[in-house]
Amino acid sequence: MSIYATLWKLKFPKDGDDYPGCEWVTVTAQSVASHIGSPTPGGGYEHSDPFAAFLPPPVRTNDDGESGHLRAVVFVTEKTRKGTDRSPQEYVDPLLVVAGETYANMLFGALHACICDALRGDKPRAIVTSILSDGRAQVFFDDGTSKEIPR
Repeated sequence: MSIYATLWKLKFPKDGDDYPGCEWVTVTAQSVASHIGSPTPGGGYEHSDPFAAFLPPPVRTNDDGESGHLRAVVFVTEKTRKGTDRSPQEYVDPLLVVAGETYANMLFGALHACICDALRGDKPRAIVTSILSDGRAQVFFDDGTSKEIPR
């Protein structure tokens, strides 16, 4: 049984920046319910949390296993596969992992920026796109490089 439930799937620029001709990937937000790993008495995790190595700290819940927010939200791409040697519930290479309370209080613009930064990785950020008179585009990056996009 999975500890994850899909919240949503959205398309994002593959390299974190939207410009003419960029590739797109699907990012999936996977939620982890508040009762997963919770130390609340009666939940089964009072003495250990098997997910502590790859999730934010557990959340205290009420007697029904409920809390005001999720334990975590894990963002993955379609190429991410599940299952590590440590745990079959751990994503091998999640894009981003945030605590449930952080996710609940985050504006979408800030979340979008975090996801795009994670997709970009150590690649330079696109800062300007110029559309040339013949219809081609040129993208300029913050490290001084540029890339021509054919029509």
